[in-house]
Amino acid sequence: MRYDRIDHLRPEYSVGMLCRLLQVSEAGYYAWRRRLPSPRTQENARLSIEIKLAHDRTRQTYGPERLQAELADHGIHAGVDRIKRIRRELGLRCRQKRKFRVTTDSRHNLPLASNLLDRQFAVSAPNRAWVTDITYIATDEGWLFLAGIKDLFNGELVGYALDERMTQNLVMQALFRAVAARRPEKGLVHHSDRGSQYCSHAYQRLLRQFGMQVSMSRKGNCWDNAPMESYWGSLKNELVHHRRFATRADAKLEITEYIEIFYNRIRKQARLGYLSPAAFMQQHYEKQIDA
Repeated sequence: MRYDRIDHLRPEYSVGMLCRLLQVSEAGYYAWRRRLPSPRTQENARLSIEIKLAHDRTRQTYGPERLQAELADHGIHAGVDRIKRIRRELGLRCRQKRKFRVTTDSRHNLPLASNLLDRQFAVSAPNRAWVTDITYIATDEGWLFLAGIKDLFNGELVGYALDERMTQNLVMQALFRAVAARRPEKGLVHHSDRGSQYCSHAYQRLLRQFGMQVSMSRKGNCWDNAPMESYWGSLKNELVHHRRFATRADAKLEITEYIEIFYNRIRKQARLGYLSPAAFMQQHYEKQIDA
Protein backbone atom coordinates (compact mmCIF):
# COMPACT_ATOMS: atom_id res chain seq x y z
CA MET A 1 0.00 0.00 0.00
CA ARG A 2 1.21 3.52 -0.82
CA TYR A 3 0.57 4.80 2.68
CA ASP A 4 2.79 2.05 4.06
CA ARG A 5 5.62 3.16 1.73
CA ILE A 6 5.27 6.75 2.89
CA ASP A 7 5.29 5.71 6.54
CA HIS A 8 8.45 3.70 5.95
CA LEU A 9 10.28 6.53 4.13
CA ARG A 10 9.08 9.53 6.12
CA PRO A 11 12.12 9.62 8.47
CA GLU A 12 14.29 10.39 5.42
CA TYR A 13 11.98 12.46 3.19
CA SER A 14 9.20 14.97 3.68
CA VAL A 15 5.65 13.68 3.69
CA GLY A 16 4.61 16.26 1.11
CA MET A 17 7.23 15.16 -1.38
CA LEU A 18 6.43 11.46 -0.87
CA CYS A 19 2.71 12.08 -1.33
CA ARG A 20 3.34 13.96 -4.61
CA LEU A 21 5.63 11.19 -5.91
CA LEU A 22 3.11 8.48 -5.05
CA GLN A 23 0.15 10.58 -6.18
CA VAL A 24 -1.83 10.54 -2.92
CA SER A 25 -3.10 13.40 -0.77
CA GLU A 26 -1.44 14.38 2.48
CA ALA A 27 -4.87 14.52 4.13
CA GLY A 28 -5.54 10.93 3.08
CA TYR A 29 -2.18 9.80 4.47
CA TYR A 30 -2.72 11.46 7.86
CA ALA A 31 -6.26 10.10 8.04
CA TRP A 32 -4.82 6.62 7.40
CA ARG A 33 -2.33 7.09 10.24
CA ARG A 34 -5.04 8.12 12.65
CA ARG A 35 -7.23 5.17 11.80
CA LEU A 36 -7.19 2.57 14.62
CA PRO A 37 -7.28 -1.18 14.04
CA SER A 38 -10.77 -2.69 14.09
CA PRO A 39 -12.20 -3.73 17.49
CA ARG A 40 -11.87 -7.38 16.44
CA THR A 41 -8.20 -6.88 15.53
CA GLN A 42 -7.51 -5.19 18.85
CA GLU A 43 -9.37 -7.92 20.73
CA ASN A 44 -7.39 -10.64 18.94
CA ALA A 45 -4.15 -8.86 19.80
CA ARG A 46 -5.10 -8.71 23.47
CA LEU A 47 -6.26 -12.32 23.44
CA SER A 48 -2.97 -13.39 21.82
CA ILE A 49 -1.07 -11.80 24.69
CA GLU A 50 -3.32 -13.45 27.27
CA ILE A 51 -2.98 -16.87 25.61
CA LYS A 52 0.82 -16.57 25.51
CA LEU A 53 0.88 -15.57 29.19
CA ALA A 54 -1.43 -18.46 30.12
CA HIS A 55 0.67 -20.88 28.05
CA ASP A 56 3.81 -19.87 29.96
CA ARG A 57 2.01 -19.68 33.30
CA THR A 58 0.83 -23.28 32.93
CA ARG A 59 4.32 -24.43 31.94
CA GLN A 60 3.38 -25.08 28.31
CA THR A 61 1.30 -28.10 29.35
CA TYR A 62 -2.31 -27.05 28.58
CA GLY A 63 -4.25 -27.84 25.44
CA PRO A 64 -7.06 -25.54 24.16
CA GLU A 65 -9.76 -26.79 26.55
CA ARG A 66 -7.71 -26.39 29.70
CA LEU A 67 -6.37 -23.06 28.41
CA GLN A 68 -9.97 -21.90 28.02
CA ALA A 69 -10.63 -22.67 31.71
CA GLU A 70 -7.37 -21.00 32.74
CA LEU A 71 -8.25 -17.84 30.79
CA ALA A 72 -11.75 -17.79 32.27
CA ASP A 73 -10.24 -17.83 35.77
CA HIS A 74 -8.51 -14.57 34.81
CA GLY A 75 -11.65 -12.97 33.36
CA ILE A 76 -10.80 -13.74 29.71
CA HIS A 77 -13.56 -15.56 27.81
CA ALA A 78 -13.02 -17.06 24.35
CA GLY A 79 -14.23 -20.07 22.38
CA VAL A 80 -12.07 -23.17 22.02
CA ASP A 81 -11.89 -22.84 18.21
CA ARG A 82 -10.65 -19.26 18.52
CA ILE A 83 -8.03 -20.30 21.06
CA LYS A 84 -6.91 -23.11 18.75
CA ARG A 85 -6.50 -20.68 15.84
CA ILE A 86 -4.50 -18.16 17.85
CA ARG A 87 -2.31 -20.92 19.30
CA ARG A 88 -1.51 -22.04 15.75
CA GLU A 89 -0.72 -18.46 14.71
CA LEU A 90 1.58 -18.06 17.71
CA GLY A 91 3.20 -21.46 17.15
CA LEU A 92 2.29 -22.66 20.65
CA ARG A 93 2.31 -26.39 21.37
CA CYS A 94 2.17 -28.53 24.47
CA ARG A 95 5.36 -30.19 25.52
CA GLN A 96 5.90 -33.45 23.67
CA LYS A 97 5.42 -36.77 25.39
CA ARG A 98 8.22 -39.29 25.74
CA LYS A 99 8.19 -42.92 26.73
CA PHE A 100 9.77 -44.12 29.95
CA ARG A 101 10.47 -47.45 31.57
CA VAL A 102 8.81 -48.99 34.58
CA THR A 103 10.76 -49.84 37.74
CA THR A 104 8.79 -52.79 39.12
CA ASP A 105 10.77 -55.84 40.21
CA SER A 106 8.30 -58.60 41.00
CA ARG A 107 10.87 -61.41 40.98
CA HIS A 108 10.57 -62.37 44.63
CA ASN A 109 8.89 -64.89 46.92
CA LEU A 110 7.17 -62.35 49.16
CA PRO A 111 3.40 -62.58 49.83
CA LEU A 112 1.10 -61.13 47.18
CA ALA A 113 -2.42 -59.71 47.38
CA SER A 114 -5.38 -59.87 45.02
CA ASN A 115 -6.57 -56.92 42.95
CA LEU A 116 -9.32 -55.50 45.15
CA LEU A 117 -9.41 -52.21 43.26
CA ASP A 118 -10.06 -54.01 39.96
CA ARG A 119 -9.65 -50.78 37.95
CA GLN A 120 -12.52 -49.08 39.79
CA PHE A 121 -10.76 -45.73 39.74
CA ALA A 122 -13.82 -43.51 40.35
CA VAL A 123 -14.42 -42.93 44.07
CA SER A 124 -16.96 -40.65 45.72
CA ALA A 125 -15.00 -39.35 48.70
CA PRO A 126 -11.44 -38.67 49.87
CA ASN A 127 -9.34 -41.44 51.47
CA ARG A 128 -11.36 -44.31 50.03
CA ALA A 129 -8.65 -45.57 47.68
CA TRP A 130 -4.98 -44.66 47.25
CA VAL A 131 -2.68 -45.85 44.49
CA THR A 132 1.10 -45.88 44.76
CA ASP A 133 4.19 -46.56 42.68
CA ILE A 134 7.90 -45.74 42.25
CA THR A 135 9.56 -43.92 39.37
CA TYR A 136 13.09 -42.68 38.69
CA ILE A 137 14.75 -39.43 37.62
CA ALA A 138 18.18 -39.11 36.04
CA THR A 139 20.69 -36.62 37.46
CA ASP A 140 24.38 -36.04 36.78
CA GLU A 141 25.06 -37.63 40.18
CA GLY A 142 23.03 -40.76 39.33
CA TRP A 143 19.46 -41.97 39.72
CA LEU A 144 16.94 -40.38 42.07
CA PHE A 145 13.92 -42.50 42.98
CA LEU A 146 10.48 -41.09 43.78
CA ALA A 147 7.73 -42.99 45.58
CA GLY A 148 4.31 -41.39 45.41
CA ILE A 149 0.81 -42.03 46.80
CA LYS A 150 -2.21 -40.61 44.99
CA ASP A 151 -5.77 -40.22 46.26
CA LEU A 152 -8.12 -41.39 43.51
CA PHE A 153 -10.83 -38.98 44.64
CA ASN A 154 -9.15 -35.76 43.54
CA GLY A 155 -5.88 -36.96 42.02
CA GLU A 156 -3.77 -35.25 44.68
CA LEU A 157 -0.36 -36.69 45.55
CA VAL A 158 -0.90 -37.06 49.29
CA GLY A 159 2.47 -38.55 50.16
CA TYR A 160 5.84 -38.91 48.49
CA ALA A 161 9.51 -39.51 49.23
CA LEU A 162 12.74 -39.09 47.25
CA ASP A 163 16.01 -40.97 47.71
CA GLU A 164 19.00 -42.25 45.77
CA ARG A 165 18.05 -45.86 46.57
CA MET A 166 14.85 -47.73 45.73
CA THR A 167 14.20 -49.45 49.06
CA GLN A 168 11.31 -50.37 51.34
CA ASN A 169 12.25 -47.37 53.49
CA LEU A 170 11.49 -45.10 50.53
CA VAL A 171 7.90 -46.36 50.17
CA MET A 172 7.42 -46.45 53.94
CA GLN A 173 8.41 -42.80 54.21
CA ALA A 174 5.88 -41.88 51.49
CA LEU A 175 3.18 -43.82 53.36
CA PHE A 176 3.97 -42.14 56.69
CA ARG A 177 3.69 -38.72 55.04
CA ALA A 178 0.36 -39.60 53.41
CA VAL A 179 -1.12 -40.87 56.68
CA ALA A 180 0.15 -37.84 58.60
CA ALA A 181 -1.37 -35.48 56.02
CA ARG A 182 -4.75 -37.19 55.64
CA ARG A 183 -5.40 -39.30 58.77
CA PRO A 184 -7.57 -41.82 56.86
CA GLU A 185 -10.09 -44.03 58.58
CA LYS A 186 -9.68 -47.79 58.54
CA GLY A 187 -10.79 -49.62 55.41
CA LEU A 188 -8.97 -47.52 52.82
CA VAL A 189 -7.90 -49.56 49.78
CA HIS A 190 -4.15 -49.27 49.23
CA HIS A 191 -3.25 -50.36 45.70
CA SER A 192 0.27 -50.98 44.38
CA ASP A 193 2.12 -53.17 41.93
CA ARG A 194 3.88 -56.37 43.00
CA GLY A 195 7.24 -54.74 43.58
CA SER A 196 9.35 -56.16 46.39
CA GLN A 197 9.23 -52.84 48.28
CA TYR A 198 5.42 -53.03 48.58
CA CYS A 199 5.36 -56.76 49.29
CA SER A 200 7.99 -56.54 52.02
CA HIS A 201 6.95 -57.77 55.45
CA ALA A 202 7.76 -54.37 57.03
CA TYR A 203 5.56 -52.48 54.59
CA GLN A 204 2.70 -54.93 54.92
CA ARG A 205 2.85 -54.62 58.71
CA LEU A 206 2.44 -50.86 58.33
CA LEU A 207 -0.63 -51.30 56.12
CA ARG A 208 -2.21 -53.60 58.70
CA GLN A 209 -1.31 -51.15 61.47
CA PHE A 210 -3.12 -48.37 59.62
CA GLY A 211 -6.13 -50.60 58.94
CA MET A 212 -5.74 -50.50 55.16
CA GLN A 213 -6.97 -53.10 52.67
CA VAL A 214 -4.16 -54.38 50.48
CA SER A 215 -4.70 -54.49 46.72
CA MET A 216 -2.11 -55.30 44.03
CA SER A 217 -2.01 -55.20 40.26
CA ARG A 218 -1.89 -58.38 38.29
CA LYS A 219 1.56 -59.43 37.09
CA GLY A 220 2.88 -57.25 34.27
CA ASN A 221 -0.38 -55.31 33.91
CA CYS A 222 0.27 -51.55 34.03
CA TRP A 223 -3.41 -50.77 33.34
CA ASP A 224 -4.30 -52.00 36.83
CA ASN A 225 -2.48 -48.95 38.18
CA ALA A 226 -3.24 -46.54 35.34
CA PRO A 227 -3.86 -43.42 37.51
CA MET A 228 -0.39 -43.63 39.00
CA GLU A 229 1.18 -44.28 35.61
CA SER A 230 -0.68 -41.22 34.35
CA TYR A 231 0.78 -39.15 37.16
CA TRP A 232 4.32 -40.22 36.32
CA GLY A 233 3.60 -39.35 32.69
CA SER A 234 2.58 -35.83 33.67
CA LEU A 235 5.64 -35.35 35.87
CA LYS A 236 8.04 -36.63 33.23
CA ASN A 237 6.48 -34.85 30.26
CA GLU A 238 5.89 -31.55 32.01
CA LEU A 239 9.08 -31.29 34.03
CA VAL A 240 11.70 -34.04 34.07
CA HIS A 241 12.19 -34.51 30.32
CA HIS A 242 12.79 -30.77 29.93
CA ARG A 243 15.47 -30.46 32.61
CA ARG A 244 19.01 -31.60 33.16
CA PHE A 245 19.58 -31.93 36.89
CA ALA A 246 23.19 -31.42 37.95
CA THR A 247 22.57 -32.87 41.41
CA ARG A 248 19.96 -34.92 43.21
CA ALA A 249 19.35 -31.90 45.44
CA ASP A 250 18.43 -29.82 42.37
CA ALA A 251 16.02 -32.51 41.21
CA LYS A 252 14.43 -32.82 44.66
CA LEU A 253 13.84 -29.08 44.81
CA GLU A 254 12.12 -28.84 41.43
CA ILE A 255 10.11 -32.04 41.84
CA THR A 256 8.87 -30.94 45.26
CA GLU A 257 7.77 -27.59 43.82
CA TYR A 258 6.02 -29.37 40.93
CA ILE A 259 4.11 -31.65 43.31
CA GLU A 260 3.27 -29.24 46.12
CA ILE A 261 2.61 -26.07 44.15
CA PHE A 262 1.87 -26.79 40.50
CA TYR A 263 0.21 -30.20 40.36
CA ASN A 264 -1.70 -30.27 43.65
CA ARG A 265 -2.75 -26.61 43.76
CA ILE A 266 -2.63 -25.08 40.27
CA ARG A 267 -2.80 -27.65 37.47
CA LYS A 268 -6.38 -28.07 36.21
CA GLN A 269 -7.78 -31.52 35.41
CA ALA A 270 -10.58 -32.10 32.95
CA ARG A 271 -12.11 -34.90 35.04
CA LEU A 272 -12.34 -32.51 38.00
CA GLY A 273 -14.34 -29.97 36.02
CA TYR A 274 -11.15 -28.04 35.19
CA LEU A 275 -10.28 -27.53 38.85
CA SER A 276 -7.00 -28.32 40.56
CA PRO A 277 -6.96 -31.19 43.10
CA ALA A 278 -6.85 -28.69 45.98
CA ALA A 279 -9.74 -26.63 44.58
CA PHE A 280 -11.78 -29.77 43.95
CA MET A 281 -11.23 -30.92 47.53
CA GLN A 282 -12.24 -27.50 48.86
CA GLN A 283 -15.40 -27.60 46.74
CA HIS A 284 -16.18 -31.06 48.14
CA TYR A 285 -15.95 -29.89 51.77
CA GLU A 286 -17.95 -26.73 51.04
CA LYS A 287 -20.76 -28.88 49.63
CA GLN A 288 -20.70 -31.00 52.76
CA ILE A 289 -21.03 -27.91 54.96
CA ASP A 290 -23.93 -26.57 52.87
CA ALA A 291 -25.74 -29.92 52.87
